[in-house]
Amino acid sequence: QVLLVESGGGLVQAGGSLRLSCAASGHTASTQAMGWFRQAPGKLREFVAAIRSSDGGTHFSDSVKGRFIISRDNAENTVYLQMNRLKPEDTAVYYCAATTSTYCSSSECYDVSTYDYWGQGTQVTVSS
Repeated sequence: QVLLVESGGGLVQAGGSLRLSCAASGHTASTQAMGWFRQAPGKLREFVAAIRSSDGGTHFSDSVKGRFIISRDNAENTVYLQMNRLKPEDTAVYYCAATTSTYCSSSECYDVSTYDYWGQGTQVTVSS
């Protein structure tokens, strides 16, 4: 079992930055990769970014590539999502997720069903 707790959401103006944190506890050694997803009202949950546990390899959706950075602190069992140049369309609830079964080498990283554990979500609102 892996418990995930997100923090760092809030209200920011367009063009600003926020950093989200995801603290993991429990059987974190079994985690193959960690991901961030987001869900806006009336929309499906969508992939944002992911990072592999083994080598730190990363993946990003096209909508955030070049603006968002995903990183990890293995000693603290924490994954971060640094969000820069935020846009109103980035407004959503952001969820942290962990997969214990998938190496996350390519497209499987983008799939909601790949992930076994989810956090409770943190709201990010970007005003225009």
